[in-house]
Amino acid sequence: MMKISEIEALLGARRLFDTAALEKEVEYALASDLMSDVLAFALAASLLITGLTNIQIIRTATMLDMTGIIFVRNKRPLEEAVALARKLDIPVLLCKKSMFETCGLLYQAGLKSCTILDEESD
Repeated sequence: MMKISEIEALLGARRLFDTAALEKEVEYALASDLMSDVLAFALAASLLITGLTNIQIIRTATMLDMTGIIFVRNKRPLEEAVALARKLDIPVLLCKKSMFETCGLLYQAGLKSCTILDEESD
């Protein structure tokens, strides 16, 4: 498990606003640019990694009780999305790295995937 503030440092990311929620612990992460996948696979208290920047990202994260959002590929969310995230106290980090590199670093640091594979189907 890692704190969001530790994830920020690991990725060299930048937070868009200060929040006490940066000290929340994260165990799982999900990377997707498809909201249908986020809705299908996200676990509560997981971290969302995405390149989508609209307000629906914040609404989806709220609905699923996600811990925070990392926007990759140097993407910046729309101002209305930032305002809603601030209001709902959802940490938002901006990362210059690709989604692939971001996921690799987080996996290497010990975060687990939200996707639980059925090992018996191998």
